[in-house]
Amino acid sequence: MRANAVRMATMAVVALVSVGRAHAGGLEREGYDIDLLFDSSPFAFETRETYVSPHRVLKHVHSVDGTAPATGDATSARESKDYVTSRIGMKFAFGEPIDCLFQYSQPWGAHVAPGNDWAGATSNIETELESDSLEATCSYAFDLGPGRFRAIGGVVGEKLSGFKEKRVFLPLPTGPVATVGRLDMNADGHAWRAGVAYEIPDIALRASLVYTSQVDLDDIDGSLVVGKGTPFETRYSGFASAAMPRTLALKLRSGIAPGWLAYGSLEWADWSVLQSIPFCAKGAGEDECTMSSRSKLTSLDLYYRDGWTVSGGVGHAITKRLTTAAGLTWDRGVSNGYGSSTDSWTVDAALVVTPDERWRVTLAGAAGVMTGGRSNALYEDDGQLLDPVSYDFDADFVGALSLSAALRF
Repeated sequence: MRANAVRMATMAVVALVSVGRAHAGGLEREGYDIDLLFDSSPFAFETRETYVSPHRVLKHVHSVDGTAPATGDATSARESKDYVTSRIGMKFAFGEPIDCLFQYSQPWGAHVAPGNDWAGATSNIETELESDSLEATCSYAFDLGPGRFRAIGGVVGEKLSGFKEKRVFLPLPTGPVATVGRLDMNADGHAWRAGVAYEIPDIALRASLVYTSQVDLDDIDGSLVVGKGTPFETRYSGFASAAMPRTLALKLRSGIAPGWLAYGSLEWADWSVLQSIPFCAKGAGEDECTMSSRSKLTSLDLYYRDGWTVSGGVGHAITKRLTTAAGLTWDRGVSNGYGSSTDSWTVDAALVVTPDERWRVTLAGAAGVMTGGRSNALYEDDGQLLDPVSYDFDADFVGALSLSAALRF
């Protein structure tokens, strides 16, 4: 394959994989991506914006404890909200063997808002989580056999913030009064990264295996407000601990004919690390917050299982300036009988335009389906009812668009 055709087909494939996994399971949005590290130029800069629109609709909402639905509450609601993620990266070559990538990204996040007028408001009115990640990843390459071997290492620093609102009932002498409880939380942590890669440029082959450790959030700072704006408003300061998942990504690509490139990837995320996250009151004399702590205020209940994402497809350099790619992505949902994060299938496409050797503009899109299922009421192992709401959902549409621009020299 010609070098330019290889490069363009590779960039189309990179864009394809990114947009295809933009709505993966758990709290994942784009996840981690270090493909810019492998750019063959001494310097490369890339910025990317991705818009995702999941249309998850919950139906047949029911509560096992009788607190919902209230009069007038709807038994169906659109749960998901559209969102945008950003990524900015700069790659530098330090001599022949060393390359380094410095980037900002938003790997994790969630925004669901079924509202205050649906029958599951005691479970959730609105939940939003946002993340900001700063990463530095470097590789050292040396000749090995017909190609080059890379040793990869790096560090990740992340900041997470978010909130959850749900309907709660205040036990007043005149009877229970419905109001809104809001939990706000902020945390930061760090992780490390290690991996290997092997490349044979003559046939455009590259295989890589990269592991990123979990981000320990040992000091989540939280506040709980009940009945905000009412005469019964109560505020608490709280704390918690959790961790964002470890990830392991295996990627393979190779030229299969002049101007053609095939790829495949397998990615695992340790989402089962997130089960139920209890929040406890500060100043209660407890150094650790658990589900059985006397000072527990509330909990963020997820009960995820591990996530898997599989992608595959082809890229083709049509002309010197124009490249396309197409592929298919399957993501195993992390919900395990509770929640609506089920399997998804997306068809992905990308178009890369290169006006000259330095500039590149990429447009990528994905359209797919999130499979249907059911979420049941949630109980603790000791029989305690954590979430009384159950609901069904059909197969729903998810779409995504991504626009990126890159400069290299």
